Amino acid sequence: MWPRGPGFWCLRGRLAAWREPDRDGTVAAMTTTPTPRRSSGGRIAAFIGATVVGLLALVLLAAGGIGLWANGQKDDDGYLSTSTERFAASTYALATDDLDIDSHGTGWLVDTDRYGKVRVKAESRAGKPLFVGIARSDQVTGYLRGTAHAELTDVSTDPFRAHYRPHAGDAPSTLPAKQRFWTASAQGAGRQTLTWDVEHGSWSVVVMNADGSRGVDARVSAGANVPILSAVGWGALGAGLVLLVAAAGLVAVGVRSGGTSAPQAPGGTRSSSTAAPAS
Repeated sequence: MWPRGPGFWCLRGRLAAWREPDRDGTVAAMTTTPTPRRSSGGRIAAFIGATVVGLLALVLLAAGGIGLWANGQKDDDGYLSTSTERFAASTYALATDDLDIDSHGTGWLVDTDRYGKVRVKAESRAGKPLFVGIARSDQVTGYLRGTAHAELTDVSTDPFRAHYRPHAGDAPSTLPAKQRFWTASAQGAGRQTLTWDVEHGSWSVVVMNADGSRGVDARVSAGANVPILSAVGWGALGAGLVLLVAAAGLVAVGVRSGGTSAPQAPGGTRSSSTAAPAS
């Protein structure tokens, strides 16, 4: 007989655990069923969706915050205004480049009730009576044809500098206030205020000395009353919050999808074989 030390009994116990004879003389080999692993595709898709939706939410929240901040910067008359700056030229008139207001099918955005009004304030630095008017660009071009004037093409803000395109010519044939094509205008001594209801089309603003003399030197500021600004700001904030909640929900779905099912106990499968007869 072989010696039966501690190692023998340990080996025998292990064999007994894997080969256990049944009453009918068979031996069952104990096996374990592997735990199924869930697919990670749904989890990845949920996290990608949460990232995209979360970024959109942040953009909308930022836009809403900026809109409400800008709405809070309006003056007592409800206008967002630029600072007052100097515009000057040695010609007979100053005119802006075409101000195009063309909605291309979205006219409701620039309706007066939604888009509001434009306000221009101007005052002569030389103490002369001043004329300020706005009209359609083609009519302004016709009036200033042959007249020496400066066309405002661009503005630098830091530091402020106005850029002009000079047009050679003579003095205007008639005074600006005598023209009937102006949609809105103001003239006189001191500060002049022009208020214009926004309309579709191409427009130009003209600043001249009321007497049509050469050398225009004025301090000008512009402003806009945008009633829809508050509604747009609150709407963007609301949409951003909704998307932020949706992003959080997608993250929760992804986290749940990453869980695993409970492990099964060993012994789920038993394969039988005939035991050798006892001697």
